[in-house]
Amino acid sequence: MADSKAPSSHDSQDSHGHGLAHTTPVWLLVGILLALLFLTVVTVGVTALDFGADGNLIIAMVIATIKAGLVVTFFMHLAWDKRFNALAFAAGVLFLILFLAMVVADRGEYKPYVDRYGEKYPFKLK
Repeated sequence: MADSKAPSSHDSQDSHGHGLAHTTPVWLLVGILLALLFLTVVTVGVTALDFGADGNLIIAMVIATIKAGLVVTFFMHLAWDKRFNALAFAAGVLFLILFLAMVVADRGEYKPYVDRYGEKYPFKLK
């Protein structure tokens, strides 16, 4: 007589160790929320200070990167995911930093020409 237990499609998935989604404790979510709110207040507070155009941009991008890292790590569960995904995220952040550094360097290279053009042909609203 044949085995009464027929193989189900779920049996093959159970062997891979994929369970339900990771449940994050409420205290951790509240802590991350408070950190994000604090960093938002810091971002607004830093706008009152003048660190120069490049300085303000760098500070804003560092704070935004920290906030994005918190969101990706905890709200998108990267902390509990495979390490390759964390490596892919870190590589993306490094390429973003490289790209922004080239943009800032390029902006400084052409700023004198843009300023002279603006003095020669001032922009006027109609």
